[in-house]
Amino acid sequence: MKPRLHGLYVITDSGLLAPERLVSAVAEAITGGARVVQYRDKSDDFARRVWEVQDLVTLCRPLGVPVIVNDDLELARAAEADGVHLGQGDAGLKAARTALGPEAIIGITCHGELELARAATAGGADYLAFGRFFPSQSKPGAKPASLEVLRAARSEFTLPLVAIGGITPENGAQLIEAGADMLAVIHGVFGQTDVTAAARRYAELFE
Repeated sequence: MKPRLHGLYVITDSGLLAPERLVSAVAEAITGGARVVQYRDKSDDFARRVWEVQDLVTLCRPLGVPVIVNDDLELARAAEADGVHLGQGDAGLKAARTALGPEAIIGITCHGELELARAATAGGADYLAFGRFFPSQSKPGAKPASLEVLRAARSEFTLPLVAIGGITPENGAQLIEAGADMLAVIHGVFGQTDVTAAARRYAELFE
């Protein structure tokens, strides 16, 4: 059975976390309340990335925290991650489901477009990601999404909804109120000195 997708969704960043810091930082985020972990590393060292995802799976699986791989179906399969997150330009949803099986968690980026969310839902996605909602350090050029789109998605779809893009503990509550089941955060957690405390500030928004 797939885990309930709800709460703080942290995304790792190889620019913020050195390889030797990755697992300990994720452990600190989980201690603070992170409920989903996405591994994001765009480098071309496939063997290292497999080891890193496997290390995260070893940490997270006994805790019931799924490990999702960003944009790399082959990596997700090789490392036996819990799923994959796909953008609109990545490997297709059907191919991902075939490769990873029925129990894999597959999330789809929908930007601010309900039509993309409809296609992802019809294709069997497990969650829908909308954003960016605020100016973002990781993707400054991403198209903005509105609270109205999030509210419309909540009224139309039963799948879990992820909000991403410049989310802080100060602006996150309005996204949850608009219908977000998860808040996806990179710098707001892993760019902070005290990762556990930073994660806790987000996790408390869901209480």
